[in-house]
Amino acid sequence: MTRVRQGVVLLEAIVALTILAIAGGAVVVLATDSARAIARAAAADEATRRASAFLDAVALWPRADLDRHLGARPEGEWQLIVDRPTPTLYTVTLADSGESRFLLRTTLYRAEVKGAQ
Repeated sequence: MTRVRQGVVLLEAIVALTILAIAGGAVVVLATDSARAIARAAAADEATRRASAFLDAVALWPRADLDRHLGARPEGEWQLIVDRPTPTLYTVTLADSGESRFLLRTTLYRAEVKGAQ
């Protein structure tokens, strides 16, 4: 009977080590996926910061520059889209040129110049 008990204890130890190895592997995979997610989030944050800095510069453009840039055109790593829905409002959108998804959008007011046509 002692010999049977020793065999059962050995089997229990093997099963316990197998469960521990599977759980350890799952923890390693989870940690790796978390690290990748953090890296992707940091890259997206940096891209948004660069796009925001560019859009800040565009927001300073006078009316003539906005009129000259009407439509869609590539600007570095982005697609710049400038629309004029009304005579005094301009909608400026920055899209990711590779994926065609909008990153940032703003509306700018520029007063009409008196006597200009």
